[in-house]
Amino acid sequence: MNTGNVQLEAVKGDITDQPDITAIVNAANAHLRTGGGVAGAIHRAAGPGLAEEARQFAPIQPGEAVITGAHQLPNRFVIHCLGPVYGVDKPEAKLLADCYRNAIRIAEENRVDSIAFPAISTGAFGFPIDEATDIVAEVMEEVCAQTKYLEKVRFVLFSDKDLEIYREKLNL
Repeated sequence: MNTGNVQLEAVKGDITDQPDITAIVNAANAHLRTGGGVAGAIHRAAGPGLAEEARQFAPIQPGEAVITGAHQLPNRFVIHCLGPVYGVDKPEAKLLADCYRNAIRIAEENRVDSIAFPAISTGAFGFPIDEATDIVAEVMEEVCAQTKYLEKVRFVLFSDKDLEIYREKLNL
């Protein structure tokens, strides 16, 4: 699927192994520290310099995004987004949409041509994957038509089920 000049794609894989992508997105915690899930995998692959650089931006609020270097990852940047905890952070749909909007805004500000997202908030933060993917589809339609530098958005999913949902809802 192309939205504006941006190609959207969904793959099953490891967000830390996307060497052809300029920026990857970290489903971060508020303090931008090593955690579990996506954040833990990214911090382990990037090395201790990532947490050290990110410390200056913490804490962040749900929906916010900040950018750092990628350190030992094969990418140029890591964009850290704090997704909402489903049923706790309100309004969770708006906050999740803000994660994606803010990540793309920061990518544009840094002339990023490609970005890879995990399924933000759908793991430990409990956001239902179907509902989250509907929000992602709406945001991509809204923002990708307005980008100047971004050419590719890749969604890197953990499971076959998540990949199937993304492909269906994004018409990929």
